[in-house]
Amino acid sequence: MRDEQSHQPPLPATTPEPPAPLRVVVADDNPVVRAGLTALLSGRADITVVAEAADGRAACEAARRHRPDVVLLDVRMPGVDGLSALPYLVGIAPVMMLTYSREPDIIQEALRRGAGGYLVHGEFTAEQLVTAVRDVRQGRAHFTPTPAGALLEQLRGTPEANATAHVRYGPTPASPQPRWPSATQGLSQLQPSVAQSSSGTPDRSRFQLSAREVEIMDLIASGMNNQQIAGTCFISEKTVKNHINRIFAKLHSTSRSEATAKWLGLG
Repeated sequence: MRDEQSHQPPLPATTPEPPAPLRVVVADDNPVVRAGLTALLSGRADITVVAEAADGRAACEAARRHRPDVVLLDVRMPGVDGLSALPYLVGIAPVMMLTYSREPDIIQEALRRGAGGYLVHGEFTAEQLVTAVRDVRQGRAHFTPTPAGALLEQLRGTPEANATAHVRYGPTPASPQPRWPSATQGLSQLQPSVAQSSSGTPDRSRFQLSAREVEIMDLIASGMNNQQIAGTCFISEKTVKNHINRIFAKLHSTSRSEATAKWLGLG
């Protein structure tokens, strides 16, 4: 009897199934930015973009339909903007602000309304973005240098922070409890999260753009057309076109979308 039992074949080893990919909704009114973010994130085995949205209303509808793990949300969008959509979205999933908006009052309002982090374009690398998306799902906040500085100013109770503490952006539902430490909990709890994402930005020095070309490339990446850029920079559209031709040559790009992807570190 013992011999028969000793010769029984071992049970096959069970291979654990890999965890389901982290599901993300990307909301930005710039189609180039949306496409770049989707391509970057969907290229990771553990992340999938389940929907894109061009405004806050579409972001809310996508979040309600897909129940994502993370929402990446721009601030300035037509119709319903990001700040107006934020209180609804944070009731469904953690929200990471991903935007060009760097004004302290907007940053503070986004955090007051429940954002789980705030990244400003041009202040992070592609790898830092991926890490931030993974971490915000776990409740670990990420801030690039500009919003980190604004948050620290608010916690320190500076006059500038107090002057913007009561900014409101139209009627919204009651905001949920914030997911970040309050001012009474001190700065020590924020320092690890700030440090995680404050170092390193896309290497743009290799493009060798002039100060004016950098300004115009930032406006291109934000979605402005030539006429809008001309009005913002107080130059003619012909001058804008000349700058863009030089920018494309330096970035080795043939289109606005290709140049924007490289400029944002998404290419």
